[in-house]
Amino acid sequence: MDTSGTTPDASPPTSGPTSGQASAPITTTAALTELCARLAGHDYIAIDTEFMRETTYYAKICLIQVASSDEAASIDPLAKGLDLTPLFELMRNPDVLKVFHAGRQDLEIFVHMMGELPAPCYDSQIAAMVCGFGDQVGYDKLVHGFLNITIDKGSRFTDWSQRPLTEKQIHYALNDVIYLEQIYPMMMARITDAGRDTWLDEEMAVLADISIYQVNPDDAWRKVKQRGSKPPVLNRIKHLAAWRERQAQRRDVPKSRLIKDDTLMAIAVGNPADANALGRIRGFPGGTNGKLIPEIMKVLNDANATPKDDWPELPAPPTRRPSPSVVDILRVLLKHVTDSNGIAPRLIANADDLEKIALGQYDSVKAMHGWRYDIFGKPAEDVIAGKLAITIKGKSTKLIPVDDDKAG
Repeated sequence: MDTSGTTPDASPPTSGPTSGQASAPITTTAALTELCARLAGHDYIAIDTEFMRETTYYAKICLIQVASSDEAASIDPLAKGLDLTPLFELMRNPDVLKVFHAGRQDLEIFVHMMGELPAPCYDSQIAAMVCGFGDQVGYDKLVHGFLNITIDKGSRFTDWSQRPLTEKQIHYALNDVIYLEQIYPMMMARITDAGRDTWLDEEMAVLADISIYQVNPDDAWRKVKQRGSKPPVLNRIKHLAAWRERQAQRRDVPKSRLIKDDTLMAIAVGNPADANALGRIRGFPGGTNGKLIPEIMKVLNDANATPKDDWPELPAPPTRRPSPSVVDILRVLLKHVTDSNGIAPRLIANADDLEKIALGQYDSVKAMHGWRYDIFGKPAEDVIAGKLAITIKGKSTKLIPVDDDKAG
């Protein structure tokens, strides 16, 4: 067995495919059909992708890795004549759970290729939040934590679009699913033993919302830094950003290759009246001879003709701000309870949630409902009400009930 990817004292997997000699990627539809038929007989499979997106809008998928308890294989989506339909059918199979790690971009790729989401899906990075690994844990840390194996990162910056791939590169890619397949049942057992099976339901449900993998051009303006824009400017940036998003999607190029954010914002602020004025804006591609001038002038004219009732609005700033000291105390409490329970703080509450709790706005905060309330919400209420105190003992914090008769 090749042990180049492990520490000297690491224990190799005791079952399933092992991290040894890597077979060549599948390049024919017949071989892919046979593989997917075998994988369909399992309750779950691990899946990962290698992709490039430096020069494209959509990720260019270069390799697909899959593993069951019996085998691991890679698939070459760049192979001439390869039909991925058998794989897509497997991705749609409701009887096979698809296990990813940090699968947001992988799922986005499949949505773009299939037009729908693989289902059902599971994300081990999300599950790791209740297994004591913290928020957004890396795959290498998860592998070391569960299997005591240190992954060789030597092929991390591979250009996966180049062919042929070396055995070392394929070996590296397959490790991403070989170990994940083994970690999944261990992780599930740990979660079940802790009685936390339902804790991740909301987070996993988000994975099944196809809208998070699709960009609506009409919402693209929200990602452009506004810098206190006035309503007319905001209206123009909405139209310009939507135009740029659609053009980037159609041409499959990064948005910044068309026009950078700063230039787009300068156009919205300057509102050039003609082609010459537009071409003189700093950073405008091609200057006064730019090929995009006619299109952008039309976008500006359409934007300026839009009725004011249809202009976008930024969210109104909050009318009240919470006491910074109360928020700080809640932040300390959050760390205390999450450290005590071995879960990631993000699973309970974020900064906005803490501010709402400090203001007594409980209804819209998930931390004040269900199991999160038991872990954090109730102690938060008691701290705010003066019924619970946070003390420091050495390097740790401790919660102490406050005796009402002796308080204040």
